[in-house]
Amino acid sequence: MVISIKTKLGALVVGAVLLTSCLALVAIRTSTEFRYITIFAMIATLLITQFVAQSLTAPLDEMTTVAGTISRGDFSRRVRGADRRDELGDLASTINRMADDLEAVDRHRKELVANVSHELRTPIAALRAVLENVVDGVSEADPETMRSALKQTERLGRLVETLLDLSRLDNGVVALRASRFEVWPYLSGVLREANLAASQRGLSSTSGLHNRTDVHLHLDVSPPELVAVADAERLHQVMANLIDNAVKHSPPHGRVTVRARRGPYPDSLELEVEDEGPGIPESERHKVFERFNRGTAPLRQGPGSDGGTGLGLAIARWAVDLHGGGIGVAESSRGCRIRVTLPGSLPPRD
Repeated sequence: MVISIKTKLGALVVGAVLLTSCLALVAIRTSTEFRYITIFAMIATLLITQFVAQSLTAPLDEMTTVAGTISRGDFSRRVRGADRRDELGDLASTINRMADDLEAVDRHRKELVANVSHELRTPIAALRAVLENVVDGVSEADPETMRSALKQTERLGRLVETLLDLSRLDNGVVALRASRFEVWPYLSGVLREANLAASQRGLSSTSGLHNRTDVHLHLDVSPPELVAVADAERLHQVMANLIDNAVKHSPPHGRVTVRARRGPYPDSLELEVEDEGPGIPESERHKVFERFNRGTAPLRQGPGSDGGTGLGLAIARWAVDLHGGGIGVAESSRGCRIRVTLPGSLPPRD
């Protein structure tokens, strides 16, 4: 039962009036002097008021203390009494949720700094080693050495571009340009680009993108004349990241299937990217779209994977969210299956 503070204060006033009235009746019937009754009534009313006020102000004092610690960057404190069934309980729950959110943001910020530093340090260290060897005369500035330096530079460029994409998405400066398109030729082009990019990268293992040429990419669109409405550029970003991730975690000579089906609404679309790899443990599925998440299961890394930056799926999620759609890990008897749903009509932008 919820008892609001207004109800408690009203009950306090009514109780004080009833107490005073009762004492007045007692004074009349027992011929007691009114001054004694008045003094007794005042003392009793003050005691009751003090008790009720203490129950109301004590949580407020604690909330003030906790808010002060939060403002100083300490998010470990929480307000007690969140289970109260009144306005103070609601306020305590709100402060605790705010502290949880701020603690999560602070943790993600620290993880972001640490992960970005790690991602930048690896190619920079490799590039520095190559250049130092050339300067010191240990190795010649032949095409193979310069090609190795170029790979590290390209990896740095891709990481910076990815971080810029995330920054644009976070700030809401990415405008969606929706258009109607035929799904089969569109996805065929995405798969052709993925195969071409993999063959051009050859045996590079430091690119952060897959270099597998033994994995077969299969496209399944039904019906073949399927059309959809979406931002083709952003959807390309989603599918390229999902395909790249699936190929990297596929077994040797595995198969990656890209499916497209008509959604429940006009021009809506359902997409799936399925591989034959080890899959994603159920305990990790809720966080695979977090930034810099690479998973903890050792089998997640396929023979063509170097770990990547852990940003591809995060970008895919943001691009899908911009469309007002959904993305998640679907149940699969083998491997991993990522499902994307697009509503067809874009949500209004604020």
